[in-house]
Amino acid sequence: MSSLFIKVDITQQVLNLYDGNALLKSYPICSAKNGLGEKSGSECTPRGQHIIRAKIGQAAPLGSVFVGRRLTGEVYHSNLAAIQPKRDWILSRILWLSGLEKGRNRLGTVDTMRRYIYIHGAPDELILMQPSSHGCIRMFNKDIIELYGLVDVGTQVSIQ
Repeated sequence: MSSLFIKVDITQQVLNLYDGNALLKSYPICSAKNGLGEKSGSECTPRGQHIIRAKIGQAAPLGSVFVGRRLTGEVYHSNLAAIQPKRDWILSRILWLSGLEKGRNRLGTVDTMRRYIYIHGAPDELILMQPSSHGCIRMFNKDIIELYGLVDVGTQVSIQ
């Protein structure tokens, strides 16, 4: 059993990967522009204890575009972004989160998994190290690909 776990520090806009007490890696992220919160439809980043419920995109190319957790066949580039400026880009890999705390981030109107909250790749220009997402944790594409390769389904994720 792996002793790896993830701590997301919303204040610092950083995701830290630990092995026991040892910090292995730190990655810049951006969380929700609407702040922290668990309610469905809030577009907030949910707090508390989670696990990685699913890993999606194992062999997808860098910058590949997902919609509804499915590859579209597109690869992100600035021309595509210019055509669709309001699109919420989910790129390269998806780590789909599931809450562990009933009533806080699991079940009912606060269910992280049913809210489709992910750790995922995004266009580099959107990783501003300030809140700007629609609820998910955005990462640089090269970083999410690296993290994806290091963690397993079931890895603990704490968002504080």
